[in-house]
Amino acid sequence: MASEKRIVEYKGASGGWGSLRGISSALLSERDGLAAIGELMRQNKPRGFMCVSCAWAKPADYHAFEFCENGAKATLWELTSRRCTPEFFAQHSVTELRGWADYDLEQTGRLTHPMRYDAPKDRYVPCSWDEAFAAIGAELKSLDPKSVIFYSSGRASLESSYLYALFARLYGHNNLPDSSNMCHETTSAALKKLIGVGVGTCIYEDLADADAMFFFGQNTGSNSPRLLHPLQDAARRGVPIITFNPIREKGLEVFVNPQNPTEMLTGKETRISTQYYQVKPGGDIAAMMGLCKYVLAADEAAKAEGKRVLDADFIERHTHGFDEFAAKVRATEWAEIEAASGLRRSDLEAAGAVYARASRVIGFYGMGLTQHVHGFENVAMLVNLLMLRGNIGRDGAGLAPVRGHSNVQGQRTVGITEKPQLVPLDKYAAQFGFEPPREKGMNTVEACEGILSGKVKAFIGLGGNFVRAIPEREAMEKAWTRMRLTVQVATKLNHSHLVNGEAAYLLPCIGRTEEDIQASGPQAVTMEDSFSTIHGSLARHKPASPDLRSEIAIVAGLAKATLAPNPKVKWDEWVGDYSLIRDEIAKTYPDEFHDLNARMFAPGGFYRGNKARERIWKTESGKAAFTTPATLSATGFDDAPGRYRLITLRSNDQFNTTIYGFSDRLRGVEGTRQVLLMNPAEIERAGLKEGQMVSLVSDAGDGVHRQAGPLKVTPFKLPDGCLGAYYPEMNPLVALSHHDRESKTPAAKSVPVRIVA
Repeated sequence: MASEKRIVEYKGASGGWGSLRGISSALLSERDGLAAIGELMRQNKPRGFMCVSCAWAKPADYHAFEFCENGAKATLWELTSRRCTPEFFAQHSVTELRGWADYDLEQTGRLTHPMRYDAPKDRYVPCSWDEAFAAIGAELKSLDPKSVIFYSSGRASLESSYLYALFARLYGHNNLPDSSNMCHETTSAALKKLIGVGVGTCIYEDLADADAMFFFGQNTGSNSPRLLHPLQDAARRGVPIITFNPIREKGLEVFVNPQNPTEMLTGKETRISTQYYQVKPGGDIAAMMGLCKYVLAADEAAKAEGKRVLDADFIERHTHGFDEFAAKVRATEWAEIEAASGLRRSDLEAAGAVYARASRVIGFYGMGLTQHVHGFENVAMLVNLLMLRGNIGRDGAGLAPVRGHSNVQGQRTVGITEKPQLVPLDKYAAQFGFEPPREKGMNTVEACEGILSGKVKAFIGLGGNFVRAIPEREAMEKAWTRMRLTVQVATKLNHSHLVNGEAAYLLPCIGRTEEDIQASGPQAVTMEDSFSTIHGSLARHKPASPDLRSEIAIVAGLAKATLAPNPKVKWDEWVGDYSLIRDEIAKTYPDEFHDLNARMFAPGGFYRGNKARERIWKTESGKAAFTTPATLSATGFDDAPGRYRLITLRSNDQFNTTIYGFSDRLRGVEGTRQVLLMNPAEIERAGLKEGQMVSLVSDAGDGVHRQAGPLKVTPFKLPDGCLGAYYPEMNPLVALSHHDRESKTPAAKSVPVRIVA
């Protein structure tokens, strides 16, 4: 951990020299860091490798440096010269390592050999791949398939995801949770029900055609910095960008393009947001209600002159439920909206006026909408707002959920889902000669409930840091060790590898930045970005160890050791030539993936299509649905004296649970993550002082004691009644029951807590 701990207001822009210093620091921390520059030059480019960080687009018209600060850190993190060898595990017990910080665990470097947990020694010991596969296969054969979880992080390729889902169903279950369950499952649930597709409707080219953009709960500067380039272009051509976020994030305020020499030399900044409103956490339903209220009133005024603000033709032909929704909007008083949103009527009307004037509007959003008890209603309100003026299904407009993990959307596309109705199971049956299970599987929350109750006996993790990422961590870690089997496929050591079942295996894989040589030669893989566009990825860096195997080879090895032979299921052939897997994907999903092998390296990728973009609504009614919200607050709990709404945050120096360092530059927090952000007036009202050490306790009202801290009280510009602190450190405060009611996405953006001084 950095020795200097300080909190100061960061007055610079996002990007700029700060971004270059962040990348340079990561490069210089590696003995062979400069050699990695050549690999960075291939990142996110045709016939290069796709970034292992976020799911932002890979445009055909790419920059010379088509990577951001966090994308570069993610690549360097994977290409590290450090190695976590069997000798390391011989020197450290698992109990000792469990006490290490997440950052220190990952700094041990790349895993090099398959390892088996030896309980009497309390150490990982090396084993052969054949030994690991045989032992795991024997364990899986002895268990009820429905008691086993097959989890995947959002980084696995389309090819490995497809085989993993096939393995699960051949084995006999649909227990296929993935990282989407923890972040954007609310998107999948809401959009599938309301417009017939579970993903956004925009394509990358829409960014150049939009004449207004609205952002809700998305931190561009830290989570998807390459989005700042098209935002800068939009701002320069006069496109209004309206932001609703409890925190004033630098990435949506000002930007200096690190790839523009003039901007770097002069420090010339581009102001991104033309209006920026610090909505209360959970207040977005109310804020959007205010926008809709303004639009309906403007339409009434326009009708007196024979004009319309609403797209009446779109509403009539393509939607249902408008009249009920409009009645609710008109009946909701401005005082209610102001109280729930924390915003003034005049501000909401100013934003509404921008929306009413614009012809083509994109609605961007992130986990600030999805991770609430009423996250479904958040997303539904954005759908309502966009449909008022027909902003779904035309160029330059639409829904743009900004996804996190690089292939989290693609995994769902090729079968990683606990919902059997989303998978063409009849095609599976014909293609592979078996009867797939039709019973709904467990999502992340249900898997956690199953582990707590003892229903779940085994957990297979294809990447990720599940134990660190989930809610209710203290109880979950205790229950975790009661499972019979835990298997983790990984590139680096993390906390989840140290909380083991009775039998436990750690299986190291090659990363996306590393060359994958199989029987037919070098292999490529594919993934899907946030715009439903598919990209090929081809790496050439030497793997960290000759004993590593690809994710595809590991999945196939586990499957062969577990399942009876099936002449239609050709694991060895698929491992030898990944193009054969892509042929199978194309057979299962012919509309989206026909000619996958031929199209995978098209510059900018190829678009797999989206029926809602074509205004073909695959819903029960055959139309898009307006929904009438039953609440103006998404929090799921009432305010009370001493109760705060906690927002969990990612820093500028992390990606999900991966901590690259201790510099949250864009928020001015250096050298520590143990901070509690509060506005100065709130600190005074609470009788606290800047720099005071406090703890947070859960105020979920379920009688369970949950606590996190100590945390340093730190002044920060936040709405009243609101606190900010870092994820995943605050996960112990999130009750497992505190999740979106429709999707069960953990509600980590408005957690009820109290402060203990």
